[in-house]
Amino acid sequence: MTHQERSSTRSRRQRLTELLGEGDLSVHDLAAQFDVSLSTIRRDLAVLADRGSITRTYGGAVNHHGVERSWLDKERVERVEKDAIAAAAAAMVRSGDVVLLDAGTTVARLAHELRDRTDITVVTNGLSTLLELADAAVDVVVLGGRLRRPNESLLGTRTEQALRRISPDIAFLGVDGLDPVLGVNCPDHEQAALKEAMTECARSTWVLADPSKLTAADFPYWAAMPSGTGLLSTGAGDRLAAFTDARWSVRSAGTGETAARMS
Repeated sequence: MTHQERSSTRSRRQRLTELLGEGDLSVHDLAAQFDVSLSTIRRDLAVLADRGSITRTYGGAVNHHGVERSWLDKERVERVEKDAIAAAAAAMVRSGDVVLLDAGTTVARLAHELRDRTDITVVTNGLSTLLELADAAVDVVVLGGRLRRPNESLLGTRTEQALRRISPDIAFLGVDGLDPVLGVNCPDHEQAALKEAMTECARSTWVLADPSKLTAADFPYWAAMPSGTGLLSTGAGDRLAAFTDARWSVRSAGTGETAARMS
């Protein structure tokens, strides 16, 4: 494939994402719009769905940029990367640690990695994390509060009050989108406030972000992250460099695919 063809494909996929932001469109409509075959459009949509840029629907697709997806939709995206991030995060947890786990699908994968630890205490506001650990050996403390859907998290004044009584050794945050300077992009002001409170209470904070989360999600609220906040991702080196420049502490969890992109 030539560079010109690759550029054409990138441009088409970018325009596809923009068109889908205007509403749900059928595969046949998209093929006619770009004058390409149905198989080409289906291949484009599969790539965009794997990146988390769109959600496939029956016979078509919709762009969810700026719209909060369901927990199940998020759970299907970047599974290999999320597992790699979770394994790397679990290796950072030391014996005796009090570990704060935020809500989120990648954080829930981390909870699965910690199931059999009997030498730590997990504190969480995430329903998916709580369900993952419901029958596990690890000691669990649940932060109370109001259940927020669709990200299945407990938040609000009561959650923050409970959190302020704890001094976690390490916190792992889930995110919908990130900006190196602005911090964590959030769909809810209480969610943003709670993430900031988590960073203030914990001795060390790490954001867990698969490659699809390394850009803002067009939500209206931001949780500021202090200088030195950790970022654990499988993103390519050029995308992580902006966070390093903004004084994040960046670690690459690494997968075979990611290593190839970074070499």
